[in-house]
Amino acid sequence: MENSNQSSFTEIYKSIKLFLKDTFDISQDTNHTATIEDIKAGVDMKGQNAWVLIFSILVASTGLNTSSTAVVIGAMLISPLMGPILGMGLSLGINDIDFLKKSLKNFGVMVILSLLTSYLFFSIPMFQNETPELIARTFPDVRDVIIALAGGLALIIALSRRNKSLNTIAGVAIATALMPPLCTAGYGLATLKWDFFRGAFFLFSINTIFIASATFLVTRFLKFPYEAYANSKRRKIISQIISALALIILVPSVYLFYQLYKKSDFNQKADGLITKLRTEKGMLILDVHKDFEKKQISFAVVGKSVSQTDIVDFKSQMKDLGYDECKFKVLQDAGNLETISKINEIENSFLSNQQLLLKKSQQLLDKDKEIFELKNQLENIDKKVFPFTEIAEEIKALNDEIEMVSYSNKISTNFIKTDTIPVFEILWKKNVSSKTITLENEKIQNWLRIKLKNDNVRVSY
Repeated sequence: MENSNQSSFTEIYKSIKLFLKDTFDISQDTNHTATIEDIKAGVDMKGQNAWVLIFSILVASTGLNTSSTAVVIGAMLISPLMGPILGMGLSLGINDIDFLKKSLKNFGVMVILSLLTSYLFFSIPMFQNETPELIARTFPDVRDVIIALAGGLALIIALSRRNKSLNTIAGVAIATALMPPLCTAGYGLATLKWDFFRGAFFLFSINTIFIASATFLVTRFLKFPYEAYANSKRRKIISQIISALALIILVPSVYLFYQLYKKSDFNQKADGLITKLRTEKGMLILDVHKDFEKKQISFAVVGKSVSQTDIVDFKSQMKDLGYDECKFKVLQDAGNLETISKINEIENSFLSNQQLLLKKSQQLLDKDKEIFELKNQLENIDKKVFPFTEIAEEIKALNDEIEMVSYSNKISTNFIKTDTIPVFEILWKKNVSSKTITLENEKIQNWLRIKLKNDNVRVSY
């Protein structure tokens, strides 16, 4: 009886195993040679492919500028962007270093052509408005990684079949959306909005890395034949180089996936707690911003106030969810009672300060008046005690050709400030030449400035 049961279970297990193999086995319908040829044929970015790429970028840029999803989808269907990316993944999978170089070269041409075309389009002022379609391409998250990886897997599996499914290839071109991020990056360059450029180019990089990684993984899983090399030593070196490159791509891909996963997880948990706060406290919460890098959450509250206890509780819950030292910025509603009280306090303080300032201003005016009067008195005193006769005799002693010396205070203004300038007028004998007078006046002026310690002294004749 036991043997009969065991035999029955074995039959069921074999049937299930056979069913699963028939359902999920992709190796039986694989055409290695045709797949490699098809991918190699689509790598080149020259001739017709280059022009198709340029025109499809223009179509996509127009669609993004008008927020027309249908136009953007149409552009993605006609663009040849996928070719060099598949080429990079395939070349890594089959150890073809020459094909890898060709794929990288054409990938570079593809990126430059795309950025240049979109840059020129968005350089036109009438096309520089921000639209929802453009903004949507600047915030990649973990779902974009899943789309790129799953799309890349679907694409290479579809391409490897003997009977290729054009619907699958077209669907992957739409889902992975390589073109819109490149157009958005061009928009960021044209308008100098670097956050747009960084976010969009990051999204394009995610799609590129994971589509290439998916192609590499499937080609190895399906055991695509390695490129044949006559020199076994060269094959070994190339194999090592390719393996290192594959590792360089795959390791950052895993790290990138983890980082985007953590960012999405942080945003999701923060949204959950904010929803809970909104439901339990009956608050209207607006303008929510989450910054994963800074671990900061900010939002505005209308209606009930968020107390310090609520914030402490919020931090504690985020800590329990794995995000310690989370920061919160809460903008309270101006209609709250405590806020009104604070505003009243500020208003009262402002009025008191205004009264104090008026009083101080009057005191300053009185002081200025007093200073002005004292200054006039000092000037009068200076005039009285100024030793004019003594200075005039000293000037005469400097040169016997001087007949007369006069002195006065000249008041001048440049409409910014007013100065009082001491002026000495010297009358020379008629036989003294003009050149001598000029030189002697300059010497006497320098002497007077030193003697009177006043650089404003002037000498004229």
